[in-house]
Amino acid sequence: MPVDPAIVSENTGLTDRLSALVTRLSDSELSRDLGEGWTVAVALAHAAFWDRRAVRVFERWLRDATPYRDQDDDILNTALLDEWRAIAPRRAAELAVEAARSIDETVAGLPDNLVAAVIAQGDDFLLRRSNHRREHVEQIEAAIRG
Repeated sequence: MPVDPAIVSENTGLTDRLSALVTRLSDSELSRDLGEGWTVAVALAHAAFWDRRAVRVFERWLRDATPYRDQDDDILNTALLDEWRAIAPRRAAELAVEAARSIDETVAGLPDNLVAAVIAQGDDFLLRRSNHRREHVEQIEAAIRG
């Protein structure tokens, strides 16, 4: 089963939206507080991490048939917050776009058998990266509008 073209289109569309947002964000806006220790840049670093993680999940799955495991996903955000805050805001923004493009390319090129396995396991959120990206793009846009 190939990747649904609508998924590829949604992922690409949100990457374009993210890229446009990052391009227009000022350094001050990248440092805007989102609450609970998060800034716009932290949200972008977070998005970059999760997209890069999805790439690595697919690489491992292709390499040795080890499927996705959600062990301690909720703990990762808290554990990584200090590292994300240490990343220069503009670099965090760049990483978010780079990671989004990387996972979009990975998803678009997945072999049919892996797509079928991901869907059968109920992990299609790994394919639908636009959903997570949309959540943070909308969060940032709302914060910038003030």
